[in-house]
Amino acid sequence: MLQSKLFCKTKKIAPKDAEVVSHKYLVRADFIEQSSSGVYRFLPLGFKVLKKIENIIRAEITALGCQELYLPALQNKNLWQETGRWNTIDPPLFKLKDRHQKELGLGPTHEEEITDVFRKRIKSYQDLPLYIFQIQNKFRNEMRANGGLLRTREFLMKDLYSFHLNEKDLAGFYEKVKRTYFEIFRRCGLNPVCVEASSGTIGGDLCHEFMIPSPVGEDKVLICQKCGYGANTEKTGEIKKCPKCKSDIGKERCIEIGHIFNLGTKYSKAMRAEYLDKEGKTHPAIMGCYGIGLPRLMATVVEKNYDEKGIIWPKEIAPFQIHLVLLGGVEKIERASEKIYQDLIRSGLEVLCDDREKSAGEKFADADLIGIPTRIVVSEKTLAKDSVEIKEREEKASKLVKINDLVPLAGRVKEDKSSFPPFATLG
Repeated sequence: MLQSKLFCKTKKIAPKDAEVVSHKYLVRADFIEQSSSGVYRFLPLGFKVLKKIENIIRAEITALGCQELYLPALQNKNLWQETGRWNTIDPPLFKLKDRHQKELGLGPTHEEEITDVFRKRIKSYQDLPLYIFQIQNKFRNEMRANGGLLRTREFLMKDLYSFHLNEKDLAGFYEKVKRTYFEIFRRCGLNPVCVEASSGTIGGDLCHEFMIPSPVGEDKVLICQKCGYGANTEKTGEIKKCPKCKSDIGKERCIEIGHIFNLGTKYSKAMRAEYLDKEGKTHPAIMGCYGIGLPRLMATVVEKNYDEKGIIWPKEIAPFQIHLVLLGGVEKIERASEKIYQDLIRSGLEVLCDDREKSAGEKFADADLIGIPTRIVVSEKTLAKDSVEIKEREEKASKLVKINDLVPLAGRVKEDKSSFPPFATLG
């Protein structure tokens, strides 16, 4: 992608209402912009990151044997009345009427919808267990949206639902999802802690949250450094000793990036989602649900990966893998850069080529703000040595690499997703 053609206008100043780093940098780098309170537009750079997160999640969840579907955002009032949540869910539903004065709800979650899908199709124990997921927009009627993408009113969410014959089978799958969540977050550049949590209005007897310690987090979490026990204070309350090992327990502010629930039979009983066992007896299915909010995950990655100049994207979710920067508009530089650009693309790498007529300072400032993992600079100084300058975004020093070695090296980077190995420091 040529940067001169990229639909992106970076900004030097963050919005006045931006209080957290992710909000400031994502707006300044033109990844997102606010449409209304708690509602954001994802511009081309932001959409690329969001889709990469989505693809990681889809790949890992599908590998568990889960099948993807897509449920409506406009939801049937009757289903919500079956579970008694039409007037009780918190935050309350966005409600609207169509031209026939029929009431509908904008879905903040999809337990009712998925249970209705299940009960119309599954009748026998032989059809269980079943794992179904979607990645779809949610609408939360928050009292106050804040923190940019950390708390919004409309957002993209992966929600997975599982249906089981018994608690033992659910418990086994629940642990598999836990492990998969750790892998998803690792691939996104995060290392969360898993803590006991309150199920809120979703319900169920057991649930866990995946938390990232951060001073901008809205949750207060108790974490034992000795045995690893953790719990949201909403679940456990203010305690000073770990309930497992009796050691002193600390409290940290955290951002929640994932939530998993053992729902039991809360929805299957209310909506008669039942199956017949071998003896022909009827039982409500045992359910679990497992959610990840993608925009919040994206913002949390920025909260943990930045410096004073801008974002530092982890390689797997960066909008591009390589930022090729041309310094000087002479024909020799343009010709060499075009060849390097095409060779890198043919090797399978995603490249943003800064071909704009701007100063070196402006180009470097934008590159640091946008945060693409690897920057390659082509200039008269580097070409005089038949080389390019390579700099990893998170590192201070740049390296000099021979042009003939660049594409084979880039191929290895694509294959193993590692950083460029060190080379001689540019003099």
